[in-house]
Amino acid sequence: MSDIKQDLIRYRMGRAREALTDADAALREERWNEASNRIYYAMFYAATALLATRDLSSSRHSGVISLLHEHFVRPGTFPRHLAHQLASAFDMRSESDYKDFAEPDPVRLREMLEQAGTFIEAVDKLIPAMEL
Repeated sequence: MSDIKQDLIRYRMGRAREALTDADAALREERWNEASNRIYYAMFYAATALLATRDLSSSRHSGVISLLHEHFVRPGTFPRHLAHQLASAFDMRSESDYKDFAEPDPVRLREMLEQAGTFIEAVDKLIPAMEL
C-alpha cells in the first residue's frame, strides 16, 4: 500500500475519532443537533477510510453508503447491521440539519453514539486485514 493511501486512511480515521469525541461532548452539553451531526460524520469518515482501501470514493453521501454496501456488505466483509446504522445516522443528521424544529431524541442519540463507536472499531479492525 502506498504511503499516500496509508496517510489518507489514517487521516480519515483520525477525523472519525475526533468527530466521535465531539459528539460525546455535544451530548453532555445537550446540544442535540450538533451531536447528531458529529455522530453521523464519525461514521462517515470511518466509511470513507474503508473505501479508500479499495481506491473508492464518492462526492455524495448516499454514494458512500452505496459503495460501502456494494463492496463490503454484500461480499460479507462488513456487518450489514453496522452499515444500516450509518444510513440511520445519515437520516437523523439530515433531518436535524435541514428540517425546521427538528430535534433528535437524546436517548436515541446516546444509542447512536455507542453504535458509532462500534462502527469505528469494526472499520479499525478491518483495515489491516484488507488486501492492499
